[in-house]
Amino acid sequence: MSDPTTIPGYLLRNEKDAELAGLPAMREKNLGIWQTYDWRGYADEVRYFTLGLAALGFQRGDKLSVIGNNRPRLYWAQLAAMSLGGQSVPVYQDAIASELAYVLAHSEAKVIVAEDQEQVDKILSIREELPNLKLLIFDDPRGLTNYDEEIVRSFADVQEMGREFGAANQGYFEAEIAKGEADDIALIAYTSGTTGQPKGVMLSHANLLETSYIFLANEDVRRSDDFLSYLPMAWVGDSLYGLCVSLIVGCACNCPEAPETVQRDLRELGPTGIVAAPRVWEGMLSMLQVKAGDASPLKRKVYDHFRGVAQKVEDLKFESKPISGLLKLQHWLGEYLVYGPIRDQLGLRRARWCYTGGAPLGPDAFRFFRGFGINLKQVYGSTELSGLASLQPDNEANPDTVGPPCPGIEVRVDTDRSEVLVRGKGVFRGYYKQDDKTAEAVDAEGWFHTGDAGLIDERGHLVIINRAKDVGKLTDGTPFAPQFIELKLKFSPYINEVVAFGDGYDFVSSMIAIDYESVGKWAERRAMPYTNYMDLAQKDEVRALVAEEIRRINLSLPEVSRVKRFLLLTKDLDADDNEITRTRKLRRNFIAEKYAPVIAALYAGDKEVDLKLDVTFEDGSQSQVDSHMIIEEAA
Repeated sequence: MSDPTTIPGYLLRNEKDAELAGLPAMREKNLGIWQTYDWRGYADEVRYFTLGLAALGFQRGDKLSVIGNNRPRLYWAQLAAMSLGGQSVPVYQDAIASELAYVLAHSEAKVIVAEDQEQVDKILSIREELPNLKLLIFDDPRGLTNYDEEIVRSFADVQEMGREFGAANQGYFEAEIAKGEADDIALIAYTSGTTGQPKGVMLSHANLLETSYIFLANEDVRRSDDFLSYLPMAWVGDSLYGLCVSLIVGCACNCPEAPETVQRDLRELGPTGIVAAPRVWEGMLSMLQVKAGDASPLKRKVYDHFRGVAQKVEDLKFESKPISGLLKLQHWLGEYLVYGPIRDQLGLRRARWCYTGGAPLGPDAFRFFRGFGINLKQVYGSTELSGLASLQPDNEANPDTVGPPCPGIEVRVDTDRSEVLVRGKGVFRGYYKQDDKTAEAVDAEGWFHTGDAGLIDERGHLVIINRAKDVGKLTDGTPFAPQFIELKLKFSPYINEVVAFGDGYDFVSSMIAIDYESVGKWAERRAMPYTNYMDLAQKDEVRALVAEEIRRINLSLPEVSRVKRFLLLTKDLDADDNEITRTRKLRRNFIAEKYAPVIAALYAGDKEVDLKLDVTFEDGSQSQVDSHMIIEEAA
């Protein structure tokens, strides 16, 4: 029997497969208890919701958006839309109303499935801006009992309508799925919008399935595997590595109880594979470093010693040098005393493979996890590439590359601009309602222009240097790649975000946002009182702490790339304030404009700078705060 050509086709296959039908397909943790759905139950949930949508007038080509944390019903809703020949449009659950208004209006979403009251209220607040919206469906009914808006319905009610519709229309669900074709658009995933409004990336069933096949040809994924579904549903990685790969292989996705419980649920579940953004790995690293700092002197000494052993072993492996017997013995002992317990604490004891992607991860952080026995590897892709272009094999993991291009995906580097170009079956079908942007991104030969500067090394591995538009030069002609410096500094547990400047200047400077939790614990251990982020960030002792961290990290940088001056921001960089994207990528142009007085002060030799900052609250309202920042010398 040939493989299905659409994503819902795999759901029907799994339901009918005698070996698969009773195996776990999805779990949801609620009130501390994991509830399991097998493939047969999974298919029924999707079937009845699909039929309910059909009864309510959802047709081929219609758009259905989901907003909320990772919940089974939001995944089922996306599959239901695809089953009827529609498209799924997942959006970021933490987006403010004004951001949502643009994406939902631009995508012409007809149906929105929201997790809870918070998300329903958010949509209702912008209802007048959504002329295509006909139906707002909620998952969690708490607080929504007395809502009398005509468009608001519960997920359970829609499914009940589906049961009635299905009884009168036998075989309708299967017949609608059979109408689907590989080239039909399945998903419209909006880009993070680092330089302007997000663009709607149209991905077909073939795009996502063919890319999934390529991933599975390069990685060991088994039916017995467990994935933790915690990535933002709007990120293409969640659709590819969670939804599609799970359906093709028949392994289980697991939804944590809440974002706040992810680390606890991760440890409880012990997934066999995980894909995480660099921010997640950086957060884990900061947590471990803070815990190590809080440990007793003996435990801290043991941790520091075996961390050093792990670093030596990893460095020797990286350089293909032999490891001495004594070092092997110490590493073996460290597995029992430090490495194994830490993997267990992180929930990664069962993990056979782990990936970092979406943005670069600092080399120090990468080697840290590799040294502790975590099979961390880098994957490179973008929304327009269905999430994958290259990945690292187990024995070729390297912090300096993103691995060789996957078989079936062509990668080359433009000789004039050093821009990475990609061609393959995963390349998107175009930007929704933006043909001009599509023509700029994909040339006549089918090459997608990624906008990333890179090269292919002597082993055939792809090296990503930076975003091409961000690479510049110091006044003496020295190349300046801000991302390299930022990643080095973010290895410090006390630094959360960094913006480095240097293009067109004599030296490198930076704005730094402290890690509020880590620095807060550091202050508490010293009985140092503080009231909020601004108060903590502007304390002399905290500036001295960060200055020492920068001086230490500067030693590992070429002298010309070392940070000479810096200041601590009085607030963290925030997506609500348009300073970073929802995937935590810097909006450099916006930051350069907003913080222009700060940049000028850094290079004018000033000792301090005052700035009025616009701050956006969760409800979308704005205010201004007066910021007084002290500029420090770091070298």
